[in-house]
Amino acid sequence: MIFYEFFAGGGMARLGLGKRWACSFANDICAKKAVSYNANFRRSNLLVKSIEDLTIRDLPDGVANLAWASFPCQDLSLAGNGAGLDGDRSGTFWAFWNLIRDLQRVNRAPRLIVLENVTGAITSNKGEDFRTLLRALASAGYRFGPLVIDGIHFVPQSRPRLFIVATDVHIPFPQEQRRASPSDLWHSPALRAAHENLSADLKAKWLWLDLPAPPRRQLNLSSLLEPDAKVEWHSRHKTNFLLSIMSEVNLCKVREAQNLGCRVVGTLYKRTRNGVQRAEVRFDEVSGCLRTPGGGSSRQTILVIQGESIRSRLITPREVGRLMGVPDRYKLPENYNEAYHLMGDGLVVPAVRWMGDCLLRPICEHQRQHLSAARHLLRSRVEKPLASRRRPVALHAQG
Repeated sequence: MIFYEFFAGGGMARLGLGKRWACSFANDICAKKAVSYNANFRRSNLLVKSIEDLTIRDLPDGVANLAWASFPCQDLSLAGNGAGLDGDRSGTFWAFWNLIRDLQRVNRAPRLIVLENVTGAITSNKGEDFRTLLRALASAGYRFGPLVIDGIHFVPQSRPRLFIVATDVHIPFPQEQRRASPSDLWHSPALRAAHENLSADLKAKWLWLDLPAPPRRQLNLSSLLEPDAKVEWHSRHKTNFLLSIMSEVNLCKVREAQNLGCRVVGTLYKRTRNGVQRAEVRFDEVSGCLRTPGGGSSRQTILVIQGESIRSRLITPREVGRLMGVPDRYKLPENYNEAYHLMGDGLVVPAVRWMGDCLLRPICEHQRQHLSAARHLLRSRVEKPLASRRRPVALHAQG
């Protein structure tokens, strides 16, 4: 099955889809991310170029089964500037969409599209950005099944993300991949509320997709950490500073962890609350959502407590990769911030794999069977009239 990977980053959609899929084209504007992409995929097919400068002449011939687009989230995020799809970053969706429409005009549009973004895209601009995405899909002849998949089902990281799976409305959809009502696991309250606020014509294109529940996650945060001897710990002064900017609620969590008497691992983020910098910690063996570092303030810190001992350090690039489900064989950038940015801006690989195996591949196989049957029927309709017009040829013996 052939796919295109737009806004490719480090190739985490490609990693998740796996060897059953072939990436015939990938694109990203960031040269630093491209170095990692090319280092990890022998035949990367990556074109480093602004998507706004791409044309369908840059794409390989033929029709892709799938176009994957994890377009930028900055203007749609709850922590963003509220510009939405009109913003400079998230607005690059329209450049991607223009490519899809151009492919349609030459009968080369992908039969399946996946759009991925933060869950803030559902409520951005009071839901209008989400409705705009759905209207674009519907106007181009796609039905759509939005899902919210949290990475916590696959890795010890809280990371909910929106996935909009769109399929060609002219090809029958496999009934076993849809359900009559929303799922508590994959359809969040915000997603259900967004559905209720849609017009009748958009509701008619909406699919409640049936994605099975994954096996119970076996990994926890502690199991992904590198050995203590391999990491660089903060000075006592630095650790005390982090404790000093904790609220009383968070200090109580630290004291409770100390009272357990055993080794307790937590994660810590520095945030600004009402203009005051605070350190917030959690000890549930789950990492907070990884974010791309901006000025160092959003880099995640590991806190290890054992009785009176309290140590802190930055999370390592390899640990960040593991929290995204990236295998240790994946070559990360040597620069800390570049590695953190590459991973923090990416996809949870096993979440993509689960969706690919349980949803995208069955949909593609169903589409392929339908198109094969349609071609066979067309051939039979063409050949039958030709056969009826044939006349027997009289043979005459000579001499």
